[in-house]
Amino acid sequence: MVKADRASGAPKNKGIPLSTRVELSDFLASVERRAYKQALYAVRDEQAALDLVQEAMMRLAEKYGQRPAAEFPMLFQRILQNAIRDHGRRQKVRNTWVSLFSAFRGNDDDEDFDLLETLETADDSKPADTPHGQLQQSQTLAVIEREIEKLPARQREAFIMRYWEEMDIAETAAAMGCSEGSVKTHCSRAVHTLAAALRLKGITL
Repeated sequence: MVKADRASGAPKNKGIPLSTRVELSDFLASVERRAYKQALYAVRDEQAALDLVQEAMMRLAEKYGQRPAAEFPMLFQRILQNAIRDHGRRQKVRNTWVSLFSAFRGNDDDEDFDLLETLETADDSKPADTPHGQLQQSQTLAVIEREIEKLPARQREAFIMRYWEEMDIAETAAAMGCSEGSVKTHCSRAVHTLAAALRLKGITL
């Protein structure tokens, strides 16, 4: 947790009047336990909850530390809720990645298909519910993310827009300045490449 003591004030916020720093410090101390419980209930992960609360505290101190103390509760809740939603979105997308590669068998030679369109259960994917499963999924995601960085630029761009930003094919095509067919081709090639890279590392989903 962020501990903003009275000697140093809120985290690294020079220029904030001492009285406001004290009020900010008092507010952070009073809210951290409740905020942690709130985040833990939302994300069901102790370390993630701690990180989210710390992120929210730092953002409040850095962006809004000079605001009147009466505004701290509303601002902090808004920041924390945004952080929790962002975390949930990242988890959903990463779980979708695992579902994508679980469903993909590499037997389709059609480079004009889009895997997300055919994956009916992607939005219902759930994280592994055992410590071993969570560790395995975390390690797999780390490999996928490293391999994404190695993709050709256009493939990486299309893959990220479709499967991270959750843009549809038309939106992706407009953003990339290409046809919808090209988006499907880029995504298909990216999925084939990533699936092959996982197989080479002995990862089967």
